[in-house]
Amino acid sequence: MSKTMKRKPIRIWVDGCFDVMHYGHANALRQAKAMGDYLVVGVHSDAEIEKHKGPTVMKEEERYATVAACKWVDHVVPNAPYFTSLEVMDSYSCDFCVHGDDITTLCDGTDCYQAVKDAGRYRECKRTIGISTTELVGRMLLMTRDHHKRKSSIASINNEDLSTFSSSPSKQSPETKISHFLPTSRRIVQFSEGKEPNPGDKVVYVDGTFDLFHVGHIEFLKRAKALGDYLLVGVHEDQIVNAIKGSNYPLMNLHERVLSVLACRYVDEVIIGAPYSVDNNVLSQVYKVDIVAHGNTPSLPDLNDKDPYEIPKQKGIYVEIENPSAELTTAGIVDRIIKHRIRYEERQARKNEKSQLEEKLEEEKLKTNLI
Repeated sequence: MSKTMKRKPIRIWVDGCFDVMHYGHANALRQAKAMGDYLVVGVHSDAEIEKHKGPTVMKEEERYATVAACKWVDHVVPNAPYFTSLEVMDSYSCDFCVHGDDITTLCDGTDCYQAVKDAGRYRECKRTIGISTTELVGRMLLMTRDHHKRKSSIASINNEDLSTFSSSPSKQSPETKISHFLPTSRRIVQFSEGKEPNPGDKVVYVDGTFDLFHVGHIEFLKRAKALGDYLLVGVHEDQIVNAIKGSNYPLMNLHERVLSVLACRYVDEVIIGAPYSVDNNVLSQVYKVDIVAHGNTPSLPDLNDKDPYEIPKQKGIYVEIENPSAELTTAGIVDRIIKHRIRYEERQARKNEKSQLEEKLEEEKLKTNLI
């Protein structure tokens, strides 16, 4: 055999809803990609998810685009079937399927991955504890209880209704949205490329909250990266965001938001806890910044009532980017949840019923194995 012969690339199939995509989704895709060479991701349509799970928060086109922006994904398959079949995997030349170490079933209780398990083409990755779309929906409903209490759509929400969404807040303190996410240097390293700018590269800096990381953020980062060669992103601290934006923002803590940004294919490096105002330290301490970019909508003033981009404007390195979407914002996503809260409560009830069924199936399998 010739030493120059290359082995066949291992192609991996992953599928899912990827609704309100978060660092847990990204971590699953990272783990899956590490098992092979080429990652194909099937994303279910709104209709498929509605049938088997309940309504989505994000529309299918938004979910397709968000998954495509994840740096570990090589190809996205829209409208993927909820039941993972060998035929679909074979049509994309995938060697095996990867899924988290939890059970996923159809509406009738059938294991979605039974066919690939029987064929010996199933692998598992570890599920990221402490984060899920359900958890985020709960945080959105809980954080709006008092802030939006004059809106009739949520005036009737009570603690009992919301307790099933999240274990983070207590019934005595329903507005508390403490995340159980424990950041480690290892997880940051896993998400980071460790890439530095090459000599002569034009470094672009942008900053923001990047809460509930969505397609609007992604398109903004894509346009910012196109202004230069290396994109440095500053993510603001929780206390600063809360002081500037008020209410119970941000919905995700600093390290959760940092991981979401790091998973984006357009981002090269992140400043964790960047100052709200772009000062000379930001412009020169990490890398020499050539361009500071911001959306073309007015930015909220700093706590001292000053323009946060005053210094880059004075230096003549400030550039405005046309906002990709005025409709899709973090506040807009929260509004979707508030307007359709009853549907999401029904979805959670269905999910609880499915979980009970899945637990019974697991118990039956264990009993069968013991016999």
